[in-house]
Amino acid sequence: MTRKIAVLPGDGIGTEIVAEALKVLDCLRQDFGLAVETEEALIGGAAYDAKGTPFPEETLSLCQAADAVLLGAVGGPKWESLDYSVRPERGLLGLRSELELFANLRPAILYPQLVGASTLKPEVVSGLDILIIRELTGGIYFGQPRGRRINEKGQREGYNTLVYSESEIRRIGHIAFQTAQKRNRRVCSVDKANVLECTELWREVMIEVSKDYPDVALSHMYVDNAAMQLVRAPKQFDVMVTENMFGDILSDCAAMLTGSIGMLPSASLDQNGKGMYEPIHGSAPDIAGKGIANPIATILSVAMLLRYSFDDAASAERIERAVVAALDAGLRTTDIYSEGTRKVDTAEMGDAIVSALRASNS
Repeated sequence: MTRKIAVLPGDGIGTEIVAEALKVLDCLRQDFGLAVETEEALIGGAAYDAKGTPFPEETLSLCQAADAVLLGAVGGPKWESLDYSVRPERGLLGLRSELELFANLRPAILYPQLVGASTLKPEVVSGLDILIIRELTGGIYFGQPRGRRINEKGQREGYNTLVYSESEIRRIGHIAFQTAQKRNRRVCSVDKANVLECTELWREVMIEVSKDYPDVALSHMYVDNAAMQLVRAPKQFDVMVTENMFGDILSDCAAMLTGSIGMLPSASLDQNGKGMYEPIHGSAPDIAGKGIANPIATILSVAMLLRYSFDDAASAERIERAVVAALDAGLRTTDIYSEGTRKVDTAEMGDAIVSALRASNS
């Protein structure tokens, strides 16, 4: 059976990094018989420029019909003056909401070859392997009411609502505990239960869910302490689970432990394992068009796609081994370059990973 992937390059460096990921998929098709087909569509600023909306109906229809979605990145200063309702990011949020992609998995793994690229001491980060699970369709990014107004003092005022239902917390909790069972059996739930009633409920529900998983140890940490601990002693964590905004911030913090945000893929899954896969680094408009973006996070996102949505661990592992082979060969994009390694551009890194893939089949 041939599976279909909706491909949304998006904005900024999105088109460049997705092109390299498609090279990897083409190689898997041609050399390993992977039965997939791809179809591209617009999203974000590119969609607004062409269609007047960041999330066209045809894009939604394609994503709904596809078996998985591969996304590049959205946004950039070109569209910052637009009304909030049509900014590029609304396309991404709309996609998450329409497909009910509530579970965001963000691994932070430090490859041994890149220990020197991290800004932390090697003894602090060597061997790092964390998985941050972020609730993705609730919380303050989606809560109502929200907006801007003039208050009774005649001042401009902005307001957002942090809200979670018990069922929303419970389902992301089950994902966290089930994932931990396949790792080191430890879950740290991150909240701000000492200040926010919403996350007080979060903690209560996580404790209730934990009773279904007696083989997994549950701990709790306030979000401000969690940010500090990620920098102080990150290897204490196995699986971290948290609400939408906290997860957004903490996963970017964890990304830098690995040497570069350009190394981190992500998966956003629905209840049935259908997902959207994307690098976590954003559109990086400052380097767009220069050919220096790191495509590894996007290529590793393809590996996650194959593993989680297509249940094809063998193909995922082939990609991951090919990435390691390129790093072993000393190839580095600008963001992970150090003395003694060889700087390559975006396409050269993609080609090297494809070459390593092909070599593994010879």
